[in-house]
Amino acid sequence: MEQFFQHIENVVRADWFNTALTVLVILAATALTARLVTRFLSHLLHFNEQKNLPSSSIFINIGRASVWFLGVCIMLSTCFNVNVSAAIAALGVGGIAISLGFQDTISNLIGGLQVSLMRIVKPGDNIQVGTSTGVVKDITWRHTTIKNALGQEIIIPNSIINKTALVHLPPTNQVSVPFVVATDGDRLGEVAVAIERAAAEAAGSVGKLTKNPAVSFSEIGDAGFKASVVFRMADSRDGGKASDAVVRAIAPLTRQHAGDVEGVREGEQA
Repeated sequence: MEQFFQHIENVVRADWFNTALTVLVILAATALTARLVTRFLSHLLHFNEQKNLPSSSIFINIGRASVWFLGVCIMLSTCFNVNVSAAIAALGVGGIAISLGFQDTISNLIGGLQVSLMRIVKPGDNIQVGTSTGVVKDITWRHTTIKNALGQEIIIPNSIINKTALVHLPPTNQVSVPFVVATDGDRLGEVAVAIERAAAEAAGSVGKLTKNPAVSFSEIGDAGFKASVVFRMADSRDGGKASDAVVRAIAPLTRQHAGDVEGVREGEQA
């Protein structure tokens, strides 16, 4: 029994055991710190009240990688007496050769930082890149994920977004209904008010409105005055039904004479 305890004591006092234990402690502390930093950044980016920080996960990944890099440097310096400064300098010399092999990765990383820091694209934006259209779900260190109207997730490399013409589309919950008014031109204001009122009532019967309908005229055509009514729904999934309801509600008003519109307005006020 004494020989067994003596053997255990020799193992504990061995240099390799102390080194391994130190490595495990440093790695455990690094993992815990990385987890805390990840949670802090996630809370900071997603729940900041002023919304002046981009909520892309690329910043969370950079923070996590920085913690692990620092932890590994401390481990190498403490446990294996590695001159970290010299090692970094040596990597800097060979960095040119490494960068040539990771041109696409570096280009995507820089592109992701640019579009995020300059707030060109942020989660929730409705964008079009080339032939792809959808709502931005997240921006990582390599690619940007968008979700189209069919529910499909499209992966676009950040370098493509940085080099291709980007179109910011209206929010998905915004509905625009074009129409043509065939009434007299001297009563367009009254027609617009009646249409806005009818559209608000029709869209409100489908779901909650976050922006009331507004009518704007854009062109004088052979068939009449071209216009559109624009409003926003709280739930983008109600857009189709709300558009149908609005078209049905405003259709009679677009073909009424000025006197009929006036009668409708007076009847609603009564």
